[in-house]
Amino acid sequence: MTSTPSASTAFEYAPAPESRSVVDIAPSYGLFIDGEFVEAADGKVFKTVSPSTEEVLSEVAQASSEDVDRAVKAARKAFEKWSVLPGAERAKYLFRIARIIQERSRELAVLETLDNGKPIKETRDADLPLVAAHFFYYAGWADKLDHAGYGANPQPLGVAGQVIPWNFPLLMLAWKIAPALATGNTVVLKPAETTPLSALFFADICRQAGLPKGVVNILPGYGDAGAALTAHPDVNKVAFTGSTAVGKAIARQVAGTDKKVTLELGGKGANIVFDDAPIDQAVEGIVTGIFFNQGQVCCAGSRLLVQESVQDEVLDALKRRLTTLRLGDPLDKNTDIGAINSAEQLARIKALTETGEAEGAERWSAPCELPSSGYWFAPTLFTNVTQAHTVARDEIFGPVLSVLTFRTPEEAVAKANNTQYGLSAGIWTEKGSRILAVADRLRAGVIWANTFNKFDPTSPFGGYKESGYGREGGRHGLEAYLDV
Repeated sequence: MTSTPSASTAFEYAPAPESRSVVDIAPSYGLFIDGEFVEAADGKVFKTVSPSTEEVLSEVAQASSEDVDRAVKAARKAFEKWSVLPGAERAKYLFRIARIIQERSRELAVLETLDNGKPIKETRDADLPLVAAHFFYYAGWADKLDHAGYGANPQPLGVAGQVIPWNFPLLMLAWKIAPALATGNTVVLKPAETTPLSALFFADICRQAGLPKGVVNILPGYGDAGAALTAHPDVNKVAFTGSTAVGKAIARQVAGTDKKVTLELGGKGANIVFDDAPIDQAVEGIVTGIFFNQGQVCCAGSRLLVQESVQDEVLDALKRRLTTLRLGDPLDKNTDIGAINSAEQLARIKALTETGEAEGAERWSAPCELPSSGYWFAPTLFTNVTQAHTVARDEIFGPVLSVLTFRTPEEAVAKANNTQYGLSAGIWTEKGSRILAVADRLRAGVIWANTFNKFDPTSPFGGYKESGYGREGGRHGLEAYLDV
């Protein structure tokens, strides 16, 4: 982990900052309702700041329940015409949106990095290509819904109320909006209060694509706006990605109504390394699994289960690798570890790691200099962890890895499944038969073999247990937006 090159390195990194000038952030933004940017009904605004510098990026209108009502009415009115458009016509709009996203991807990547804090190489090389791919993929489904396996002529549900988190602001928007529009629904979406900007830029893309007014509405705001949206009597479908606690509150709120719901919640993914795994490849997968997006990933491989006989070898290689990660300016193309999204999230990570130390787990952090402004946390791992430790049970949602060991495949499976979550898992071994045998017994929605954190719009994503229910992505992702 270096923020300055050491004398011993073979070559020194020169800073390679991406230009901020490619994105023009306005001093203020309104809510996007019925195709227009409008002020909040009560005139309230809030500021969005850059996590890496703590500078104010813009002032944004703050939605209230009155604004939610306005947006739902606009979406309901737009639904009458949008839902009866032939699928091939809806597809044209989705294709147009996908192409505009590609054309504006550099601008959107810089915007996302400024507002979220993640490194530019992640927004540029992972997030934005996937965002466009989701719109392309669901555009292809729009005129083929009869062949999706949900009966002839499946019908849209109506108005979808969608609440998304701050860790992948634009990608979570794409996961929600693309299938909703392809199936003929209209949308009211509430982005997270710490990362509203890319959703507001997406509103501009909708206008650029000529999308009919009211089909997509964007309401930046806090939890009260999200609660008003999911509770609104004229919302037919609720889609939420975020914390398990909020997901449970939504489940209670919609119980007894006829709303269709998908919840994609927390996780505590196990990354299982067997003694025959290719160690160097596994170490790269461990790093991707927990330090991608500073570990602020619901399906992060936050528990490393390593076979006892290779524990020392894996940990030595892992620590060596962590000393080479570069933490710093997220706009620098060399940066591997960006800023934590907010002061609140940083405080949570610090509190949980302090609990880990107090409970007797052994902490090791990569040596690095943290910038003086912004929200930063050095990549950290805990050893001597038992299944009873808080750091092995609670979702930290930060760059913190808990290391446990196992002796047999049976023990690995038992430990991997010993969690209230069930979102993701990884298996590292050279034996295909072992991958299949272990994967079959893991209670996780997504299982990667000899890789981690690989996503594709054609593949369904979702969890078991307290990681939520329903699937997003792939053919399965259509079902949540259709009356089947």
